[in-house]
Amino acid sequence: MPLSPAATDQRSFAMPQTRPAKTPEHEATYRRLRDMVLFGWLEPGQGVTIQGIAQTLGAGMTPVREAIRRLTAEGALVLQDNRRVSVPRLTRDQLEELAFARDVLEPQLARLVAGRGAPGDLDALADRLAAIDAEVDRALDDGDVIGYLAGNSCFHFTLYEAAGAPILLSMTRALWLRFGPSLRVVMETGGPQGPDHHQEALAALRARDPEALATAVREDIQEGMDRVRRSLP
Repeated sequence: MPLSPAATDQRSFAMPQTRPAKTPEHEATYRRLRDMVLFGWLEPGQGVTIQGIAQTLGAGMTPVREAIRRLTAEGALVLQDNRRVSVPRLTRDQLEELAFARDVLEPQLARLVAGRGAPGDLDALADRLAAIDAEVDRALDDGDVIGYLAGNSCFHFTLYEAAGAPILLSMTRALWLRFGPSLRVVMETGGPQGPDHHQEALAALRARDPEALATAVREDIQEGMDRVRRSLP
């Protein structure tokens, strides 16, 4: 379900997040543009004008330019020489770096969750994750790229936020900004194949098994990265 540059410039989208009442405009604009990148509103390689982004977000040019500057510094956007920006396409070397870093950070976050949480808290977390995963499955069945990317991200970060490890969490968020949009290929290759690693993660969480949860997360990462790897020229 790719979005054309023209559509992105002209269409008003229902954005994934609304602005909290006391969030400064520049921060709210950054978060909303970040979600446009992460949740697939902008396809890798698709150029859009800065003015078009401002119109889509209903934001002023100054906070939009500041958001673009931050996301460019984070590697989530690239500036073109015609007043347009795009989500960069990953190279194979970049993908391997991201795969290595994710394989280190995310299983450890999962391990911390299962190892530290009280039984009642872990059960409640598993229930929340199960509801999110049902939405992910529904998006896959419907061919909803944005719904899939948003739901998959929500599943992982609902889990990781329970780890109580803000430094690891911040590093992981930065990695997802770089690779997340490329997970569109999961939809383009006919949905998931093989074991459902989200379900494996839920079972491990309910069993309070840190290593099994870390393994489920690691295998989920590897499957997604393999899909992206096969899509690269």
